[in-house]
Amino acid sequence: MSSYLSPAALPPHVLDRSDVRRALERHDFGAVFTLVRQWGGISFSKIADACDIKPERVGKLARGEGSITTYEKITQIADALRIPGHLVGLSPRPWESDQPRAEADEATPIASLELPSPAPDPDLLDRLTKTVRGTIRADSATLDWLDRLLAEHRKAEDDIGSRPLVGIMRQQLSTVVGLHPAASSGLATRVVRLASEHAQFLAWMAQDQGNSSAALAWYDRSHEWAMEAADADMAATTLSMKAHLAWSAGDSDRCARLAHAARRASPKTSLGVQGMAAQMEARGYALRGEADAAHRLLDEAQQLIARAAERPEDEPPWMYFYGENWFTLQRGMAEMHLRRWDTAVDLLRTGVGALPTQYRRDRSWYGACLAHALAAAGHADAAAHTALGCTADASDVGRPHAWNELHTTAALLLRRAAPQARGLIDALGSYG
Repeated sequence: MSSYLSPAALPPHVLDRSDVRRALERHDFGAVFTLVRQWGGISFSKIADACDIKPERVGKLARGEGSITTYEKITQIADALRIPGHLVGLSPRPWESDQPRAEADEATPIASLELPSPAPDPDLLDRLTKTVRGTIRADSATLDWLDRLLAEHRKAEDDIGSRPLVGIMRQQLSTVVGLHPAASSGLATRVVRLASEHAQFLAWMAQDQGNSSAALAWYDRSHEWAMEAADADMAATTLSMKAHLAWSAGDSDRCARLAHAARRASPKTSLGVQGMAAQMEARGYALRGEADAAHRLLDEAQQLIARAAERPEDEPPWMYFYGENWFTLQRGMAEMHLRRWDTAVDLLRTGVGALPTQYRRDRSWYGACLAHALAAAGHADAAAHTALGCTADASDVGRPHAWNELHTTAALLLRRAAPQARGLIDALGSYG
């Protein structure tokens, strides 16, 4: 395959366009096809033939009708159009290894989304390029920019989901690790800390996609680097997130133990990190039906988070979304485990209503949980309406967790012979 060049292969000037890259990041292949025809002169019929898609479907996609979401078809399009894997959230494609060395050397040294705020100025970009190529040592300006870039990627993931970002973040972590051998003694620890933050983000994205083994491996690597860098906040955070992984698997005992370990990891952890660990331990107790212990820990967590909100500057950057509304949602999740459905509905409805619109992943996840709670509480109309309202985002950015909750909701409605079940099942089926 590597020696074959598709007649629909995209020219470099098309791949370099920011509008094309944004469309690829969103997996909006209808927009991609339109832009390719406009700027690359590649007809829809040639695209259809290369990608093994019926010409009429290419036209419909270009008009905004329908979408492509399956891994197999995204892979097929990437190979047919010669789209590098990281631009669509895939691992590097086999043919990428055959890219001429001179062309590869001219590529942007650090993969990133086309975001306005983290773009380096020309002098910094030149220094970054030379740093990555090993001609000069990493400096504070380089690491400051990488810090900002990671923060922007975290926020982008709230909107577009994890799938488009995995390849980008793996390359970015590789860049960070490559800075360490030549880093001065004063900056080496900071490079390790930055690597730990990247590994934690990769772990979260693997967990978000239901790949528990990869998530656990990345959390372990992140924890190891955090300990090496004496980063108490990240060391405790990785334990909390491993507790979250245990909670996702229904292991209440391990969830509570790991979260308790995170709370006791170091007296130097921030109030917000302590609060995150306390609510995670509460969720472990709620999962095994121990209401008193769960509520006691939730009260403690709420106090910690309220105090943290008074001094946000003391919190690590990955805690940007933790606050009172986030905590309302966590209480709602605990009440679901305790089967206090009406209380869970009130809390989740309040929390979802206050989530910013750009938090598409969280809105689909907590919206699906709200639909589940409504169905369990016997509110069939509201459950179906809520589920249908977040089905598109769940399919786009919320799989597999939100998707599973929507199927659970449909199953609950079906068991109760609610007529709304059939409409929800049909809607879920239409997304594949």
